[in-house]
Amino acid sequence: MMIYPWHASQWRQLAAHWQNQPNAWLFTGRENTGKTAFARFTAQALLCETPAAGCEPCGSCASCHLFLQGAHPDFYELAPEMPEEGAGSRKLLQIKIDAVRGIVEQIYLTGVRGGRRVVLVHPAEALNVQAANGLLKVLEEPPPHVVFLLVTHNRDKLLPTIKSRCRQMLLPAPTRDEALRYLEAQGVDDAASLLAFHSGAPLFRPAPEADEMRAELIRLLAAPRLLAMLDYAAEFDKQKQPLAVFIDWLHKWLLDVALAQQGMPPLYYPDFAAQSAQTAAKTDAGRLFALTGRLNTLAPYGYHTLSVKMQVEALLADYLEFWQNK
Repeated sequence: MMIYPWHASQWRQLAAHWQNQPNAWLFTGRENTGKTAFARFTAQALLCETPAAGCEPCGSCASCHLFLQGAHPDFYELAPEMPEEGAGSRKLLQIKIDAVRGIVEQIYLTGVRGGRRVVLVHPAEALNVQAANGLLKVLEEPPPHVVFLLVTHNRDKLLPTIKSRCRQMLLPAPTRDEALRYLEAQGVDDAASLLAFHSGAPLFRPAPEADEMRAELIRLLAAPRLLAMLDYAAEFDKQKQPLAVFIDWLHKWLLDVALAQQGMPPLYYPDFAAQSAQTAAKTDAGRLFALTGRLNTLAPYGYHTLSVKMQVEALLADYLEFWQNK
């Protein structure tokens, strides 16, 4: 169990006030930058029976052994239920009330090992309304010796009352150089391009099939053809990806085109800088704004049971009209 180098300063801040622990922490920051790893490291340290210097977990006591094996009886985890392999990838993952109730029943009992008990909730914005209200009741009257660690990629989606009952800590993303060094040390091919697409967040899950689908889309957007677009929509649908993924890919391309219209370099697809500049030169900023608006209108339905194939076809047809400047 470890924290990433770019969070070492935040760990020192937390450790400096170790004896003044709140009953709930809220770790905020960008997705795929190591917040959950930081929270797990904190949980292990809170449960450790012989902490090392700097309040770090020793890694060798009975509690640490149990924690590292995923078997510590006083550590509880609330996370969305993952779908079975190849199923349900288009469904918005949620933490539901039954999962909260199951843990609440446990934490009001005496701790098995007689020390603290720790509840990790990640990502906290996955709590549905009932689950969030259930957790709030516990945070309002927390049982003794229980520490809640909440991790969020989007704090604005949390109930204000939950945020107000947590001590918040921002965990920053690494610098571009730090992130690149990390990816290169992991042997990631095309690290710079992937890092750009993932907004500088280096802990993304490898997804070579999705990466190829995305590259195919950008090639198509650079030189769109109606039949090829219809074929692409059918192929994307076969991948069982949610509409939210396509919206994200297209939205980032349109942002690069908007930057090019202002004479600025691309953010997300640096390998296609020439193509986004060519698209920018032949298109109109007003039409680009309107197309982006249509994407934003669809965004709340990214995990809805809409026909993904039909929605992708419609968006690509809108894009073709925009690209042809009609």
